[in-house]
Amino acid sequence: MNAGNLKALVFDAYGTIYDVASVFQRCEHHFPGHGKAISELWRVKQLEYTWLRTLMGRYENFERLTEDGLRHTCRALSLELSDAVLRDLMSEYFKLATYSEVPAALERLAAKMPLAILSNGSPAMLQKVTEHNGLTDRFQAILSVDGLKIFKPSPRVYESAVNRLGIAKEAIGFVSSNYWDAVGAKAYGFYVLWINRFKRVQDELGVAPDQEVFTMNQIADWVEAGT
Repeated sequence: MNAGNLKALVFDAYGTIYDVASVFQRCEHHFPGHGKAISELWRVKQLEYTWLRTLMGRYENFERLTEDGLRHTCRALSLELSDAVLRDLMSEYFKLATYSEVPAALERLAAKMPLAILSNGSPAMLQKVTEHNGLTDRFQAILSVDGLKIFKPSPRVYESAVNRLGIAKEAIGFVSSNYWDAVGAKAYGFYVLWINRFKRVQDELGVAPDQEVFTMNQIADWVEAGT
């Protein structure tokens, strides 16, 4: 597809725009020698809980699941988690760093077409981290799954972007660094660009993204060349 056929780009937030691994330093501050293990397992449990909660039909918002994932992680690693440390580590999700190329790439893309975020994050989490990074004016909409009470990769989540933007799904480009999210969006019917930041192997899910790139700059180059 030529980028000129797209009418909007919709972005995943965590792992795509915002670097969830940036909590490592704060984890290391509180638990010296354990920062990497905490940040990695915390992310795994955070995602697992979204999928399990969806399958069980027992929704809790992403902030609650993020807290639950941290509690589990510390128990699994035999680390004592005080209420004060829990609050401090949770606060990091409101001020995650972006990947280095993201702000400039988003500025280039916003000059070409409407942009939106579609995320599992709760509205407050998304609003605060976007404001913290000075990116609010880049997005026409910041969409959370919270109103649907279900998480990605449910097709209902991707459909909510179509309904909000008023653009046919075939004319929406979806950008994610999470392969499970990228193929969920592709199965729904979006044109999908997977940012494979860590050069991971594709999963065997019977569907694949339309493009594989390695930084958001490549997406900006593609859009500028085709519009």
